[in-house]
Amino acid sequence: MDIAQQQDLPVATGALWRAAIALMAITLGLFGFAYSLLSSGIDGALFPYHAHGSIVMRDGKAIASELVAQPFAAPGYFQPRPSAVKYDPMNAAGSNLARTNPDLRKQVEALRSEIARRDGIAPAQVADDLLTQSGSGVDPDISVAAAEQQIARVARVRGMPADTLRQLVAANTTPPQFGVFGPARVNVVRLNLALDASK
Repeated sequence: MDIAQQQDLPVATGALWRAAIALMAITLGLFGFAYSLLSSGIDGALFPYHAHGSIVMRDGKAIASELVAQPFAAPGYFQPRPSAVKYDPMNAAGSNLARTNPDLRKQVEALRSEIARRDGIAPAQVADDLLTQSGSGVDPDISVAAAEQQIARVARVRGMPADTLRQLVAANTTPPQFGVFGPARVNVVRLNLALDASK
């Protein structure tokens, strides 16, 4: 390498740095900001309810989100899955207990007995998803079997016909995605709001 080529090296290196920084700025601007703003704007315009968190309003106040489970303490409501984070969406997490963990087994069996007593059924009839927390701890959906298992209790407490509650469960059941992916599921928040509205 001659002296002239050695003198050109710093210039070439500086040009490479400028090009790299310019590419980074353009990429960050386009995909980090412009794309996010554009997609959020389109989502907000086309699907405003979903884009803003599926917030349920009542008398001008936000009372729930269809995307986040919440506890319903009164026995006249359908109950969601248990939560490892006390239904706090700001602290979403699972229990982190392995299936072989003896503490998890004890917890499940205690919960099985409690739910069986609450719903007036045999322990073996308790739906599996009512015994375990979801990965987020705030999954708003339960299985159709878990909802149907609670019909007798809710009907008894509210003095409503069980057939009316079965119709409410059916009306608030989401089928598998595209009819193929995943099981049918029931959104507990929507179901309980429909239950209150049915009065």
